[in-house]
Amino acid sequence: MLINGKDLLAVANEHSFAVPAFNISDWAMFTGILAISEAKRAPLIVAIHPDELSHIGTDLLPAIIQAAHKASVPVTIHLDHGATYEQVLTAIQAGFTSVMIDASMLPFEDNVAITRKVVAAAHAVGVSVEGELGTIGKMDAEAEDGSDTITYTEPDEAVTFVAQTGVDSLAIAIGTCHGLYPAWMKPELKLDRLQSIKAVVDVPLVLHGGSNNPDTEIGQSVKLGVNKINISSDIKAAYHGKMREVMADVSLREPNTIQPPCIEAMNVVAAQKIDLFDAAGKADLY
Repeated sequence: MLINGKDLLAVANEHSFAVPAFNISDWAMFTGILAISEAKRAPLIVAIHPDELSHIGTDLLPAIIQAAHKASVPVTIHLDHGATYEQVLTAIQAGFTSVMIDASMLPFEDNVAITRKVVAAAHAVGVSVEGELGTIGKMDAEAEDGSDTITYTEPDEAVTFVAQTGVDSLAIAIGTCHGLYPAWMKPELKLDRLQSIKAVVDVPLVLHGGSNNPDTEIGQSVKLGVNKINISSDIKAAYHGKMREVMADVSLREPNTIQPPCIEAMNVVAAQKIDLFDAAGKADLY
């Protein structure tokens, strides 16, 4: 069942769980993530970053959309970290049911202006919009867009931002980073700040950079009101790590031999995230 992000996250907000937004970058990753979501009866956000979209191409989108329509669980197809108004419009025209405009690096007033413009265009055709306030860190060169430093989301600014833009969900900065943390680093989420934001903002809250954080903190963030958590690095590391291992056998050449164990490795991680976010079985609420 294909639905937009607003309808998907409204249920998560009402029932206090988080929907995983898994970034996919090829067809096998998509079908694998959809399969584990159906097996776990979990709602799903298929997140596609502009870099990933340039890799898979918009021609693959109709097949993804068709599969989402046929799915036994609710599915949202989401543009992750759209950087410009034009980029977001292209995604809407391609069939995305949810888009993110990330103008968080801009001054507050400019962030509000471009986000409000995106909201007007997207809402006109029933597409939901995620905005971002505060900046997420970046841990490595392979990570998605991020900042060298984290600018934490201020609760009072969050209230103003939501009111002035009309976004359907808000990505906040409470101490996460894109990418994988080095072994010596122990990230720490500012859960007290999350509580303060949740107390004054009525739209679903989003956590980016959700890979590699301690499970206890991520689980607590769900209990405190996060309704969408992005997972990219963790599943890609599992998927491509297994692929390197499998392809060490140079006699293998057929995708049906190489890819299934990679999908299986990815889905072990995905299943753990679904359980951690308390999303298993929640498809039956829709």
